[in-house]
Order: sequence, then structure tokens, then C-alpha cells
Amino acid sequence: MERSASLFGPKVAASRGTLPRGPRSRVQVHVHEYLWTYTYIDHQRGNRAVGLSWQQGPLSTGAIGRFLVPEPLPKRLLYVEPLRRRMRVRFGGTWIADSERVLLLFEPGRYPVAYFPETDVSSRALERTDHTIQHPDLGLTCWYAVRAGEHTASRGAWQHIGLPAHATELQGRVAFAWQAMDAFYEEDERIVGHAADSYHRIDIRQTSRHLVVRYDNRTIADTRRPLVLYESGFAPRWYVQRADIDESALTPVKLQTFCPYKGLCNYYTIGEARLAAWSYPDAYTEVGRISNLVSFEPDIVTVHLDGAQLHLEPGQEVVPHGPDRNLTVDEAARPAHLRERAPA
Repeated sequence: MERSASLFGPKVAASRGTLPRGPRSRVQVHVHEYLWTYTYIDHQRGNRAVGLSWQQGPLSTGAIGRFLVPEPLPKRLLYVEPLRRRMRVRFGGTWIADSERVLLLFEPGRYPVAYFPETDVSSRALERTDHTIQHPDLGLTCWYAVRAGEHTASRGAWQHIGLPAHATELQGRVAFAWQAMDAFYEEDERIVGHAADSYHRIDIRQTSRHLVVRYDNRTIADTRRPLVLYESGFAPRWYVQRADIDESALTPVKLQTFCPYKGLCNYYTIGEARLAAWSYPDAYTEVGRISNLVSFEPDIVTVHLDGAQLHLEPGQEVVPHGPDRNLTVDEAARPAHLRERAPA
């Protein structure tokens, strides 16, 4: 795959049609040049964003559980809490925000959004525009142009200026459009995709269950030692060691996706079944146990677990949410401790 110096240039060559199936967590890498960010976190197309308020989290519109309360809860529950981490925003080659008092807003169907106190934002960075919108829960919202030197993002930040009495925590706070900024950092490490969600979790477990994958009467994989990956908001995903796979059935395709929690992902076609399997060749250290193992899409090929056929469960979908600027393939592929450090 060809790699450009900056995969988020002004020209976009990537196809914007149907997204590939599989763990598209956040970023799709086009076969030639560009890196694209997709909503959090794995598997399929759709309209939900994983964590507390998205995918199938408890505050999302697709929640799989329910609150044990006598009266129905409002259809939309917004939740805000302190991030309790130092977070910084870089734009136009300079720091425009630096705060240890960031609040995270969890809104149904959306990633958590970081809100910075106005006092922790450079006074020269924000210029009020005439553009306003009416937020369904938080009232009148104004937009700012963000400026740094010769660089301008015309709608780079917003502030809720008509807050209801029950949402005053957001008073005097500004949020930045993720795609419009150069980069976001926690301390000296770049954060990609969206603000970190403390309610997102991944667990990996070894199991002796019998997993068999077939396609067109051919056994593709047969194992009694798969790893199962449990990820917030998603059904389990089963990973198989290559020694238990007929690798002659796997045809690599020129497509990659990126998950901020797992790393870069490669895809395989099996026969006529396009993008039927995927693998993280060098998964991040935190999930390194799945490195170079292969997982299979149960609605594309036939997957049996202990004799029972697996099917893709409802709600395992994501939608594109735009690019994370200036993120290269090399940068995305690095473990967190080796990623781009904050400029001095």
C-alpha cells in the first residue's frame, strides 16, 4: 500500500460508498493514499456510535439493558462528568487550549465531547460568528471561527449560550470540532478518533470451545483454542491462530481500518466472500494477544461455536464521522507509547 506523508490532505480519493464489514473501529485506510476515521468501535454499517452513550451503552438509543426504575426514563439522557486528565488542543502549529478541568459530555448516539473552560482557551484563538443552532437539549448554541496565525477553521468550535437551568455545568465552556483541529493530546500523547471514553473496555479470554469456519463446503478454520474478545457495546468476536486456519483460502485485500484501541487491521476475501475475515498484524500492547490472529464475519461465512451457528447480532453498526487530520498510517500503527509526542 502506498503511504503519503499526510493522509488527510485537501484532496480525497477514497470511495465513500458502502463501508466494509468487520472491525472498522475508527479509520479506513484507502488502498492508495488516505486515512479515514469511522465511528466507534467495531463492526458493520449503521447509525449508532461504543461506550456509555453510544453503540449499545446504557445511555444510547440502542441500549440492550434497562434501568430498573418504576417510571420510564426520558428518551434522551445527557450525562456530564470531569475528565480528570490534562487535555490540550493544537491548531495552526500552536497550542490553543490546555486544561485539567475538561468536562466530558455524553449524549445519546454520539462520542463523548470535551468541553474546555473559556479561561483555559487562548483568547486570540476564538472569533464569534453569526452562525447559531438550536440544540434539542442544551438550547441556543453559537459557533466560533478558530484562528492561529494564517490558519482558520470557520466553524471550529461551539458554545451553548442558552443552557437550561439543569445544565449549568457547561456554562462558559467551549468544545472544539475534532476534524477541524490539527490534533488533541492527553499530556504529551496524541489522542485519535475522539475524546477518550472511560467507559469503553476490552477483555480477551482464552477458551477451549470448538470453533469451525466453513465456506462453500470447505473448512477454513477448525480450532479448540480460540481467543474471544469482549468489547463494550459489541457482541463477542472470536480470534483464531493461523496454525488452525487453511491460509490458502485467505486472499489479502488492499484495505485497512484503524481502531484507536487495537491498531491497524487488515482484511481478507474468501472465495467470492469479500472482506470475510480480518486480522490485526501488530495490535497495540494492551490487546497484543490478538496480534496476527484472524477473526471471521459470521454473516459472510459460516461460523459454528460448539455446534451452534453464529449470526451477526443487531446493533453492531457504525457510520463515518470524518477524518482525524494529519494522522498518517505510520502514526496510527504505532503503540501509544511510541506515537507522536507533543511539540514543545
